[in-house]
Amino acid sequence: MAIHSDLLELLVCPADKTKVELEADGSGLVCPECHRVYPIRDDIPVMLIDEARIEEDGGAA
Repeated sequence: MAIHSDLLELLVCPADKTKVELEADGSGLVCPECHRVYPIRDDIPVMLIDEARIEEDGGAA
């Protein structure tokens, strides 16, 4: 099951409050500003700064 589009509309990066985008493979949510990728585990986005990884190339949204 994927992230529901209504939920995706509400989610923002906790670091800079920018709207996040779903990664192409659906494994995480990418912030286009700070390039943090928040993981999705068991269909639940983990929106914790300490859990995010930073994509060097800006991520693949």
